[in-house]
Amino acid sequence: MGVERIDACFAALKAEGRAGFVPFITAGDPTRDFSLDLLKALPGAGADLIELGMPFSDPMADGPAVQASSLRALKRHMTLQGTLEMVAAFREGDKHTPIILMGYCNPIFTYGPERFAKAAANAGVDGLIIVDLPPEEEGEVKPFTDVQGLALIRLVAPTTDDARLKRVIQGTSGFVYFISITGITGTKTFTVDDILPALERLSRATHLPRAVGFGIRTPEHAAAVACVADAVVIGSAIVGEIEHGLDEKGVARDGAKDKVIAFVRSLASAVRGAREKAVAR
Repeated sequence: MGVERIDACFAALKAEGRAGFVPFITAGDPTRDFSLDLLKALPGAGADLIELGMPFSDPMADGPAVQASSLRALKRHMTLQGTLEMVAAFREGDKHTPIILMGYCNPIFTYGPERFAKAAANAGVDGLIIVDLPPEEEGEVKPFTDVQGLALIRLVAPTTDDARLKRVIQGTSGFVYFISITGITGTKTFTVDDILPALERLSRATHLPRAVGFGIRTPEHAAAVACVADAVVIGSAIVGEIEHGLDEKGVARDGAKDKVIAFVRSLASAVRGAREKAVAR
């Protein structure tokens, strides 16, 4: 399915007249079984697409919460192969929800880009966000993702100028991920007025849907962003809820998973109802 599943999802969202909700979790955090159960529960909690982190020891774009989630997963021996196996297990029961893998070059190059692209497609992955792969180096990966029908999703920052934006958009498929803040995940916040000019500029530059992430932590904030973006991505706040449910040994307390799902459901509900509430006002 690949990029086709992403395109179909956004077409359905447009027909419904609402933004999509994209939760992020890290594969294997705090254990494989916990994160797999959570992954399987996300669509029922309101996820339209899912961003699944590939654990890495040096996630330079991520703030403390997501960094800690990667370290917890690596400590429990989660690997790139294990991440793909999680996706395959998810696909046994869900053929509809797009899954985007988010991560860094090192594990992919170690695995082998061609081998990885084929394995990801076979597992049921639909797209990739490779944070440290600039457009100038995309030839190392893009030919293989294109063959497998995988979307290669690009990040656009507030500092991306018009010339750079044009180059970034050229190699992007699925959707454009707008980073709402300068800096790493989960460390700053923003208002809708802060991002409106950039979203308008993106609309002029591409027909692709615009997802907004970084710095969104509450249902209220998610709803505000959902009124102006095509999708809302939330990671650090969800990962933080996972961490809050762990004891001093890193073991999930009773009910921890249910609390995370309840939080995800509150975010999804806010995103889904945002535009209707805005019109009602």
